[in-house]
Amino acid sequence: MSEPVGPLDSLRYPRFAGPRTFARLPLLETVERADVAVMGAPFDGGTSFRPGARFGPAAVREASLLLRPYSEPLDLLPFARAQVADAGDAGPDPLEIGAAHATIQARAAELHDSGARVLGLGGDHSVALPLMRAAAARHGPLSLLQLDAHADTWDEYFGHKLSHGTVMRRAVEEGVLDPHASVQIGLRGPLYAASDLEDNAALGFRTLLARELDATGVAGAVGLALERLRSPVYVSVDVDVLDPAFAPGTGTPEPGGLTSRELLAILRGLAPAGLELAGADVVEVSPPYDPTGNTALAAAAAAYDLIGLMVLGQRPRHGST
Repeated sequence: MSEPVGPLDSLRYPRFAGPRTFARLPLLETVERADVAVMGAPFDGGTSFRPGARFGPAAVREASLLLRPYSEPLDLLPFARAQVADAGDAGPDPLEIGAAHATIQARAAELHDSGARVLGLGGDHSVALPLMRAAAARHGPLSLLQLDAHADTWDEYFGHKLSHGTVMRRAVEEGVLDPHASVQIGLRGPLYAASDLEDNAALGFRTLLARELDATGVAGAVGLALERLRSPVYVSVDVDVLDPAFAPGTGTPEPGGLTSRELLAILRGLAPAGLELAGADVVEVSPPYDPTGNTALAAAAAAYDLIGLMVLGQRPRHGST
């Protein structure tokens, strides 16, 4: 098997020049295979407040040009240890959520069937549903780590069963997720009723509210995650888990969120467990609300760590030794 093809060498070609792929990685069609495929899902027709996340994949790719090949916290050269490639965008229907999800799921399924793990770049959080469906079809029911300001377990919104606020309930109903092996971290903000969190718990999810991090710290959050999760794991990062001070460019911002450092520390805290990540996503980056680009920078950093976790937890390909 050939050695992985890594990013364009930024010591020879400055990062502000060249292709706008994720981390300047090769396009999937230019390499023999991929262990991890980064796929855009530029759809925001499921959002309930501020739109603009359809521009998220492009913004995250642009921000990722700053990434370098060595991850010091993970002590890992992810692009040298595994073949990581940019698979482009799924190209979903911009007007109809069911059709959009079908396109995203079909493309993600192709990538999983080729042996790749898929890192999805959203898009609103509704795109996590087709991404999780594709991962579960390949790997079986998923254990979920959801980093989010919102539980996304409404039954419906304005009479519609599909939106960015209903995806986790749909995934449980379909058997895509095992809620009893799942944890949601960072939830906060006003609710429609006290029963919202009770209904969420009744589904089987365990939660750590953002305000509870004051007592538990990052170590407590990581401990809870490792207590609940089991392989195969899916990690979904809604960038609104971050406080708007760190990520203003999102559709449903909620004050009182995590810092960028806390988010990255929680992700990196999973590394020693060697969990197998079947897939992951980073969603809800809405560039029009953040001219500084800080939201996309945080999303790119989270995506980079998720790639590292996928590489650390990867299992041998079928037929390999």
